Amino acid sequence: MTKKLSFLLFSLLISIFAVSAQIITPVTWENSIKLSDNNSGEITFSATIDDGWHMYGTVLPAESGIQPTTIVWDSLEGIELDGEITPSRPPHEQFDEVMAMKLNWWEKDITLTQKFKITDPDKYEISGNIKYMICNDRTCQPPTKEPFSFSKGAVTEPLKREITDNSAKTVIADSDQLWAPVTLPENTDTTKNEASITGLSSWLIFVGGFIGGLLALLTPCVWPMIPLTVSFFLKKSGSRSKAITNALLYGISIIVIYLVLGLAVTAIFGASALNALSTNAIFNIIFFLMLVIFAISFFGAFDIKLPDSWANKMDENAEKTSGLLSIFFMAFTLTLVSFSCTGPIIGTLLVEAANMGNYSGPAVGMFGFALALAIPFSLFAIFPSWLKEVPKSGGWMTTVKVTLGFIELALSLKFLSVADLAYGWGILDREVFVSLWIVIFALLGFYLLGKIRFAHEDENEGIGVFRFFLAMISLAFSIYLVPGLWGAPLKSVSAFVPPLYTQDFNLYDEGMTHYEDFDEGMRAAQAQGKPAFIDFSGYGCVNCRKMEASVLNDNKVKDILEKDFVFITLMVDDKRPLPEPIYVVENGRQVKLETYGDRWSYLQRYKFNANSQPYYAILDNNGELRSGPYFYNEDIDKFIDFLNAGKK
Repeated sequence: MTKKLSFLLFSLLISIFAVSAQIITPVTWENSIKLSDNNSGEITFSATIDDGWHMYGTVLPAESGIQPTTIVWDSLEGIELDGEITPSRPPHEQFDEVMAMKLNWWEKDITLTQKFKITDPDKYEISGNIKYMICNDRTCQPPTKEPFSFSKGAVTEPLKREITDNSAKTVIADSDQLWAPVTLPENTDTTKNEASITGLSSWLIFVGGFIGGLLALLTPCVWPMIPLTVSFFLKKSGSRSKAITNALLYGISIIVIYLVLGLAVTAIFGASALNALSTNAIFNIIFFLMLVIFAISFFGAFDIKLPDSWANKMDENAEKTSGLLSIFFMAFTLTLVSFSCTGPIIGTLLVEAANMGNYSGPAVGMFGFALALAIPFSLFAIFPSWLKEVPKSGGWMTTVKVTLGFIELALSLKFLSVADLAYGWGILDREVFVSLWIVIFALLGFYLLGKIRFAHEDENEGIGVFRFFLAMISLAFSIYLVPGLWGAPLKSVSAFVPPLYTQDFNLYDEGMTHYEDFDEGMRAAQAQGKPAFIDFSGYGCVNCRKMEASVLNDNKVKDILEKDFVFITLMVDDKRPLPEPIYVVENGRQVKLETYGDRWSYLQRYKFNANSQPYYAILDNNGELRSGPYFYNEDIDKFIDFLNAGKK
């Protein structure tokens, strides 16, 4: 049984890395529109399916839970549909023994055709998504969406738009040369760089999860369970070796439970959704409110609990069963009983992992969390004498919970800030954010000194040395933040606070001009006879904030940028809508660009064949690459070499 559980854990770990490494879909779509005359036409959706894979048909049993191939129409302006979608051939039907029902699917290729009538021959717009699901003999991919859009007079690459200046209004085409793809150096591997950033974020998520697990151990819901559980194994097992084996299986069961939770989050949201969460206003506001509620819970206002019947049921199953299954139910019982303490930590971890846009992040974070949670149960079973040395349960655990509440409250502001920046609301500028953090960590320091006490806490006559030093650190950190009110870089927290340009009153910044439009910035570069420094960034990009604080705001770097370059910053997650949607043809299909972020993200993909941020490049006045690209690297000397190469 131990081998089976180990194999299950190994399989789950392999699936994490397999899923995160998969970047190519087994289905390729080619969509086209054809007009029969001025009154009618048809749209064809042609799918090419890789060998060994199959895509499910348009009609499936509702109880199967499988996503059928469906066309979802978001916009139908100037036309009306004529009849139903028609496949080029019927799908293959077969009884599926696993699902115990008859299913149908296509292999190799399939073309779906939809006829329509034109109601406005001068102008029409069609857009939507193809929703489908694909499987092979071993695995299935989550339901996937393929967007499509068509319109009369659609524009192809490069972009064409209407430009208004101070003197006249003319319709011009963006210079083919400015938008044309650059020739990258031979040693440039953007895919490798994106993979390294993903790998770095995975490690950060794992470490964050592990620290979260260690903090969860110190809460009143988990810490008292350690000696009770270890003592139970030592008494029930009959021998020390058996007790050690059972404790190890108990720890592995905890890891499996939380790992499955992380995989479930990944499977539910999918890669594209996790990436979209990083700047989506609704989700970030939900995350903000969720963390505030978690903080209030840790302050003692209420407990976030799962139904008691769930824990009772797991406990009952643990008593009825024996062996590995009994141990697994015991681990599940711990998970449910401790949820009032671990839930806020898990929620914060999952929110952070999803917000980093890392596909495997939730599973990696849960693995780190569970590993930290499981280790003490195994170690104390192996070395039971250590139990005599550990601190006994007491009021210090309440202090841990309240301290976590302050940290949750501080972290919640980050998510409100991301939504505020992406949509340009201007409600949480840098000095407002820093002010709130100063207050939060000052209050935490006073709490640790015993000057603030919540209603549910016992009287405390004195504080320990460790608590005193924590209070000193918290108050010192609060004082460290004070210069940030006047524009100090605050490099140690640059990944959390809003960018410097949102500061209304800044004594540190000399006011270097940034252009937020590529064409406007390139025209300025041509007029000044300077090369253009291109900065592809994002409001939800943690590494971008780090580069801004540690590199771009370095005095030497700022001097070079201000004197020798025109600075163009392009936010790829800017949610402000364009005056009118822009249509481009990318990879053989038409894509609708609706926001400024869509436009700059497309520019980065089309011109530089890259999609990760931060991404820096230096262009001459003709749009040719002079230096770069330069990725996330906080080495100031290397960055200056990159700039100097662009000046020559």
